[in-house]
Formats: sequence, C-alpha cells, structure tokens
Amino acid sequence: MGKLGKKARKFAKKNLPSVLRDRRKKKALFKKRYSSKNVQINVEDQAKVIDHSNERNTEVEAFEDLPLEAPFMENDCDGVVDSSDSDGYLSEDISYENGTESEPEKLLEGDKCTSELMMQNIKIQENLAVQKRKLERLKRKDPSFSKFLEKHKDIEAMQNGVVFSDEDEMSNHGRDSATEDNQGKAKGRVLTVSAISSWCRLIKEEHKEEAFVCLLNAYRAACHYGAESIGLRFQNAETFCSLVMSVLSEADNILRGLLGLSSFSYKKEAVLELKDTPQWVNVKPLIKSYLRSTLSLLDQVTDSEILAFALTRLRDSLPFFDAFPYLLQRLIKTTIHLWATGGGMLSSSSFSILLDVASLFTTDWFDNCLAKAFVAYLAQSRATDIVNNKHLQFLRNSLVDLCSLDVQKSLSKATVSVRQLAKVLQWGLRTKKKEALQRICSWEYANCINLWVGFIARNVRDYDLQAFFFTMVQLINGVVRLFPGPRYFPLRLNCIQWLNDLSNSTGVFIPIASFVLDVLEYKTVGERGKPGPVLFFQSVLKLPKSCLKSQTFQDECITSAIEQLSSHFLQWSYHISFPDLATVPLIRLKKFNESKTKESQCRVVKHLIEQVEKNVDSVQKKRNEVAFSPNDHQSVETFLQFEKSSLSSPFTQYCRSVLDKAALRGSHKNEKISVPIRDKSKRKRDDSSINVFGHKDVDTVNGSKKRVKRRAPKA
Repeated sequence: MGKLGKKARKFAKKNLPSVLRDRRKKKALFKKRYSSKNVQINVEDQAKVIDHSNERNTEVEAFEDLPLEAPFMENDCDGVVDSSDSDGYLSEDISYENGTESEPEKLLEGDKCTSELMMQNIKIQENLAVQKRKLERLKRKDPSFSKFLEKHKDIEAMQNGVVFSDEDEMSNHGRDSATEDNQGKAKGRVLTVSAISSWCRLIKEEHKEEAFVCLLNAYRAACHYGAESIGLRFQNAETFCSLVMSVLSEADNILRGLLGLSSFSYKKEAVLELKDTPQWVNVKPLIKSYLRSTLSLLDQVTDSEILAFALTRLRDSLPFFDAFPYLLQRLIKTTIHLWATGGGMLSSSSFSILLDVASLFTTDWFDNCLAKAFVAYLAQSRATDIVNNKHLQFLRNSLVDLCSLDVQKSLSKATVSVRQLAKVLQWGLRTKKKEALQRICSWEYANCINLWVGFIARNVRDYDLQAFFFTMVQLINGVVRLFPGPRYFPLRLNCIQWLNDLSNSTGVFIPIASFVLDVLEYKTVGERGKPGPVLFFQSVLKLPKSCLKSQTFQDECITSAIEQLSSHFLQWSYHISFPDLATVPLIRLKKFNESKTKESQCRVVKHLIEQVEKNVDSVQKKRNEVAFSPNDHQSVETFLQFEKSSLSSPFTQYCRSVLDKAALRGSHKNEKISVPIRDKSKRKRDDSSINVFGHKDVDTVNGSKKRVKRRAPKA
C-alpha cells in the first residue's frame, strides 16, 4: 500500500475511530486535572459579579428608603422612664370650708394627719413588696411549694390584695355608699380667692410649709383641670387665674428659700450639693409636684401669652430638673413642639429653655436636644406646600445657635447628614427617577442644605471647617446642574444664594456668574406675556408650566438675577482681580441687553452694566499703579483695603441699594405664599374665540376642545 497523500492523512487524523478515541482520553485526562480549579475560579468570578451588581442595586434602593433625619434618629429617643407611681398630690385630701379666714388652719391640721397616714401606707406597701418577692423566690426554688399554692389559691388571692368571703355583698354595698359620699363631698369642694390669698399670706409672713403644700395641691388640680376628674371646683375664672399666676410667680423663690439657695443662683452644682441633706429630702416632693404640674399646664393651655409666661418662669427652675431626668425629658419634648409650631414670643421662650438645657446639663442632653430639634425642623419643612419663610428662617437660625454650642460634635452629625444628602443627589443623577427628583426638589432637602450653610457661615472663621465647606459647595453645584429647566429657576436661585453666603463667610471665590446668567438669558416666547400670579422665588422651588410665559415670571427672573449678581460683584468689587472676573459677565450682559426691547428690563440691566464698567476702570487704574507681582499674596490681600473699609465707592452704594430693595420687596410679600396653581375651571369671556389660556378659536364647552371653523361673511 502506498503512502497516503496530504489530504488523506488530514482526513484520517480527523475522522478515524482510533484517533478520535485517543483524543477523548486526552480530553478526559485534562478535565480531571484542571476541572476543580477552573470551577472554583468561575464560581468566584460569578460571585464577584453578583456581589457588585447587588451592591449597586442595594445602594440605589437605600437612597429611597433612608430619611434625611436618619443620622439624628439614634439620639431622638425617650429612654428615661418615670419610676414613680405617685399621682402628683402631696396629700390625699384637702378639707376646708369656703368664706372664713380660719379655713387654712383647718386645712393644715388635716394635712398633718393625712401625711402621717401616707407614711404608714408607704411602709405597709414596702413590707408587702418584700413578702411578695420572698414568695416568688420560694416558688422558683421549691416546686412543691408552687403546687401547694395552686391547691390553696386563697393565699395567693390574699397576696394580691383580694379576699373573698360570704360578706362580699355587704362590703361592696358599703363601699358604694362610701364612694357616693366622697363624690358628694368632692363636688361640694369650692376653692375661693380668699383661701388662696390666705395661703400666700401664711407662706410669705409665717413661712408655713404646710400652706405651701395646700397651694401646690390646688395648683396641680388647676393644671389638670378638664384633663382628669379632680375633687375640686373653682368659684370662678378669677380664682383659677389667681391660683396659677401666684404659683408661677412665687414657687421658684419659695423653693429656693426652703433650700437656702440664692434667688440669683443658676448653677446645677448648687442643687447637686444639697441632694444628701435633710433639707433636700423634705423639699424634693414639693419641687417635683411643682415641675410636674407646670409641665401638665404646658400640655393643656393653648393661649400663647400664658405659655410664654409659664416657660419664662420655668426657665428659672431649670437646675431643679437635674434631679428628675424623666421630667427633663418631658420638658425637652414639650419645648421642642412649642418652638417648632408656635411663633413670636412663644417660640423664642421655648428656644431659650432649649439653649439653657443644652449648655447647663451633660453632653447627652445636648445630643438629645439637637436630635429632636433637627427632626422637628425637617418635619416643619415637609408639613405643607405653603411655606412660612419668616418662621422657617427663625427655626434655621435657632438651630444654628444650638449647633454652635458644641461645634465639634455638631460637625460630626452635619458630616453624616451631608453624606446622606450627597447619596440622594447621586441617586438622582444616576437614575433620573421621578421619586429621586421630587425628593431633591423639596423643602425638606433645601432647608437641610440651608441649615448647614448657615452653620458654616457662623463658625468657619473660628473652627476648621474647610473640608465640610468644599463638600457643601460640590453638593450645591450638583443640585444646580441636576435641574437646568426654567421650572426649577427658584431652586436654582436658592442654590446661588447659598453659594453667595458661603463665599461671603469664607472669603473663597466661587464662580456663580454663569449660573445667574443662564437664568437671565432664558428666552421666552414673547416679551409681552400675559400677567400672571404674584411670584416670589424665595417661597417656591418649582413653578407650574402655566407661569413660564407670564410677564411676572420674566420680570422676577431678571430682578432675581440682578440681585444675585450684585451680591456676587459686591464681595469682589475691591479685589485686584475684579476686572478679569467681570469680563465674561459684561459680555453676556451686553448681548442680553441688545436682544431686549422692553424699556423697563433694558433700563435695569443697562444700569448694572454701567456701574460694573465704572468699577472695573477704577480697579484697573489702581492695579496699574502697583509694583508687586501676583505671587505676592500678602500685598494682593491688602489691595484697596482702606477703600473697602470706608464703603464709599459708587458701586458699593449701588449694590447695597439693590440688596436693600430686595429685602424690602421680600418683606412686602406675604409670609405665606403658595405655589400658583392653574385654574382648571372653564370660564367664558365676552369673546368666545379666546379662552382663559389665551388660545384662540377653541371651544371649551363640556370640557372638550374643538377647533371652531369661521364662516366667511356673506356678500
């Protein structure tokens, strides 16, 4: 047999059974050798891919679920519980008759007897508690004893204070008649002004502690009046007011007198030193009764003047709260609510107490106050679409004052909060979901940024906040770039205002002129738009589409842009680089001015251009005269410092007049301005060919829009 050719050998190598059999053996051998290793590598790679995808998915999902106040939620808890079961009364009964001056003496005698009975009851209850614990211990140790108790349940019933006998019906009948008699007496108790004045006289002249006890018991009844059933009635409204005002005015001084403290002493250490003394043991129930009753009064009263007066008087007694953590927790919760929801004097008085608590007590109470105040601030931001700018600005400034008490601790919380804001922004930039955009374009998000901008502006010169400052600048720039459309111009201008504030407080240049000019150069369909609703960009974040073509919107855009540019130029008007800084804005302002034909708009922009050009020429002349180089930073910083301190240049006066008019314009606006909503009701006008939206030849009868065909007039 001859030698096979090249094609035949190639065919035999691929298809002969022996060759295929050898190839299968080699393939199986290599599989056994490398299969386990390859499988592990493939499984690890797949796991890594799955983990990375899960990380991305969970990260995106976490942005939607985590609230903005999450960094503060761990400190916003009521962990202190009142361990006392007392109802707040210092005695069980007050027996008196109205009208005579001897009634306080009768009351004092009755109070002495009831106080002795109360002490005996307390001792009996303590003995019963000890015996009950012993029985429980025996039950756990000896199972046979527990079986014995199951057989004899009468003993256990006696342990719980319930005794069953054949005379139950008689005893129940006796109890019912006794309670009816007590209710009859309770209904007959009437407190008069003469009794209150007699107690006050005994307290001031004879320093009778028993009279003060009676006064506090009546005060407790007044503070709980209407909230629970009390065995006391007031003769008239004058009696009620006299009692409340007397106790609020004099209680703190009386308590300090009983403890031997000065009325001007405001240190909690003085109270702590008295905790182990006999005086404190006797006076402590009186202090607790007064504080608890006043807190109950704050929960019941709705009149703002009475609440403000009660808070002012309670502020003098703040050191006493150190002995009652549960009452201090109640005080913080109540004052936070009044601070956030009240207004005027009530909010100011509430916040004064919060500041004193945060500075007077330990750092844990500072964390508690800060957490609750931040949560309440954000809750007010998301409460409604109607925004009370004046009150929210007060809340923001108050919270900045609170954070400034401990800047380092507040900075750690602020960093976590801004990190959460950045995650929400990253979620919006990545997904562009409707939920993400709505969460960013909300008053909750905006006021959170506004708060930390104020915190930086207040403390940046005294503390190292540079890293936090640059993080905030990046965050605000991201918000500006996320919403370029004209409906979001109010949010954009708020961001520009925040950047201006940061730049003014830190002295760091932030380029914001391009953001402002984008607002200014927005092209509308026509310059003569229809008049729209009153707009104020500081009170809204997003505008409806119906406002974009209105004349009011165009005027508000130009006015707001001029105000922000004036604020930006005013800060750098004396800087040596002002001619370079103003070059590009001047070019764009001139181009915008040439494109406008409306006189009122052109006049405002032209005036700004003239003032900026004059200041550029003035700074340029001074800069040409200097001999130092741009690398001499010290000389650059001292350039035109004398002129800057005098504030007498025409450009400075112009910018200040623009900003003053802006502040006056804001004050003339209503404090509560809602987002203008297009009226969906179809109204007919005299001209049937024009509807409320300005569209011609549209028939809006029965809610449908139909094109109206005009007939040609007959010849």
